[in-house]
Amino acid sequence: MSCPPRVKICCISSIEEAQLAIQHGASAVGLVSHMPSGPGVIADELIAEIAASVPLPVSTFLLTALCDADAIAGQHAVCRTSTIQLVDAVEPGELKRLRRALPQVKLVQVIHVRSEASVSDALEVSAYVDALLLDSGNPSLQIKELGGTGRVHDWQLSRQIREQSTIPVFLAGGLRASNVHEAVVAVQPFGLDLCSSVRVDGRLDAAKLDEFMRAVQRIV
Repeated sequence: MSCPPRVKICCISSIEEAQLAIQHGASAVGLVSHMPSGPGVIADELIAEIAASVPLPVSTFLLTALCDADAIAGQHAVCRTSTIQLVDAVEPGELKRLRRALPQVKLVQVIHVRSEASVSDALEVSAYVDALLLDSGNPSLQIKELGGTGRVHDWQLSRQIREQSTIPVFLAGGLRASNVHEAVVAVQPFGLDLCSSVRVDGRLDAAKLDEFMRAVQRIV
């Protein structure tokens, strides 16, 4: 790769955590709204406060489990992030409506990579969004897993998606300093997304951030 992938630090819970991530080189921060499961959930009002504190050109991602365009647009009116990360499957018709409602906001669709079907799902939805984020959740469970699992998925399937996609691809799911080189070589993504591996007792940790970012910078 000519340059290391961009890094998005997710599950940001305060202005201080956002600043810490940015100081260590994050190009985006993820702000998690209500979810059926998983870490990092904060109130929409706090998401708005953190998003307003983040300087350009760092991107702010609202993670939402909503699937209705009007509901997502209403939530964004409170949170005011630069990007919306859709962690559950959203129908193409709703994506079109959302694009019309918020033309200035970037849309990132999460694909939970579980089988070959995930490849076709990703390519189909790529016509309606600005980027894909490949994660390791399981939306078919009674209580949906929509991110933050800390599990690695099949990177060869992610590689297939990245090779065929016409839009940028972020890789998520169990990334840490010890495996990020292997992950990037395998998938060659535009960006990386992580949460739990740079935290201690749920709090963003400067030493772990530094270790991860140094590992990313060593990738060529």
